[in-house]
Amino acid sequence: MDWSKTKTIFIIVFSILNVLLCFLYLNRNANIENLEVAGKTSMEDVLKQENITYKLPPFVDKEASFVSADVVDFNKESLKDLKGQKTSIMSDNLLRSTITDKITLEEAKKDDFKSFLSQYVLNGTEYVLWDVQEEQKKAFFFQQFEGRPIYYSPSAMLVVSWDDDEKIQSYEQRMLKKFTNFNKKDLLSPLEIIGSLASRGLLKQNSEVTNVKMGYSTLVRLTETQVFAPTWDVQVKLDSGEKEHHFLSANEGKVIEFQLEKDPEEEEEQSE
Repeated sequence: MDWSKTKTIFIIVFSILNVLLCFLYLNRNANIENLEVAGKTSMEDVLKQENITYKLPPFVDKEASFVSADVVDFNKESLKDLKGQKTSIMSDNLLRSTITDKITLEEAKKDDFKSFLSQYVLNGTEYVLWDVQEEQKKAFFFQQFEGRPIYYSPSAMLVVSWDDDEKIQSYEQRMLKKFTNFNKKDLLSPLEIIGSLASRGLLKQNSEVTNVKMGYSTLVRLTETQVFAPTWDVQVKLDSGEKEHHFLSANEGKVIEFQLEKDPEEEEEQSE
């Protein structure tokens, strides 16, 4: 047997096989790119047909971690430096405070309550204003972790109230501590999230997506520990001028419907 000739034949065969595999690989990638372009074009067509415009954030993280945190149990020692108020620990993790200093709503709202939070609330700089409800005479705040709000978690909220004369009257606070990052995963991009909303028909005609922001939503709620998942908040301005928020899982794109849970103490008070 001519081993030299056989060796040459094997080399030629393997060379042809490598070329064929390379061709199949490139053809597969081209097909995937074509599908992606087609999907993107389809989404953009839907937005254009509905006259929906959007603004994308200039910089976004491509990955984000899940977060765990412990519920804070308040104690008198931790509240000793709070001035201009009378505090009451209603349960281990619920603090109620009555403001004795004279502070007007107009004064507090000048900087989105930042000065008020810094001066009168324990770890107040960790909270960010979410909503002011004039009829209820209340302002709602979410605790943040690394600059990202924790959406609608009863364990990480602050509610400030005022009276008929628009004097700041009181606040109720719950808080988390010992935040830990774990299980980092890839994120859907803001454009993919907007496309997901559009494909579901959740974006109204002639609306504008003004911002897409990252935060967290409750994944698991235990007595002492909470687990939160990365969540996109899609902020939309309607043709009427009203504003909407759509929340979606940042990893899977599932729509999240928030509903504030009532405190057990509030339920008992209402049943009496």
